[in-house]
Amino acid sequence: MEGKLFVVGTPIGNLEDITFRAVKTLKEVDLIACEDTRRAKILLQHFEIDTPTVSYNEHNERQRIPELIEKMKAGSSIALLSDAGMPTISDPGYRLVRAARDAEIQVISVPGPSAVTAALSVSGLPTDRFIFEGFLPRKKGKRERKIMEFRDETRTVVIFESVHRIERTLHELAELLGRDRKIAVCRELTKIFEEVIYGSIGEVIEKLKVKKGEFVIVIGGKDVK
Repeated sequence: MEGKLFVVGTPIGNLEDITFRAVKTLKEVDLIACEDTRRAKILLQHFEIDTPTVSYNEHNERQRIPELIEKMKAGSSIALLSDAGMPTISDPGYRLVRAARDAEIQVISVPGPSAVTAALSVSGLPTDRFIFEGFLPRKKGKRERKIMEFRDETRTVVIFESVHRIERTLHELAELLGRDRKIAVCRELTKIFEEVIYGSIGEVIEKLKVKKGEFVIVIGGKDVK
């Protein structure tokens, strides 16, 4: 009997956000494929999960996929884990899911937290229609072209940003979209120092004093007042 692939959501910060089903699944599968085994072990040890782990990330996924598919074909069930949140959402994993689909292996979602929906829910911006763009390109020209795509966008836009580029990105947004565009900057969601700063881009630049942590930027559509 073939194994199954479980796509398991894990906390984005607060360990208490994990679901009972996720813990149960992680205990019952034969193997956990982790983006970073060292980070995963913090979570697994906290919930007394001793299931074996193997690394699965953007650097080794092409060689790892055939191995994992063979294990599932032989009857092993595998859980896919990212560093935080739902696997495959701006994280490695979709190629493994596709390979499992192509091999007619059952893929099961074990839903959990996501920084995208968490940020949207507290942003104060419309959530009925939105797009997610992940991280902006690093090169200046590509970044500017991507931001310019948001100028006439009527849907809410969600992007991730690193601590090293948050200030630069906010100033680029102000320059290319206008300082009056409504945004929410969400810092360290679900963690002790969680902070959400809402207002025009110009106001948020003035309010954002702490530039440490992980950031999600929610940008209102061009017609949002």
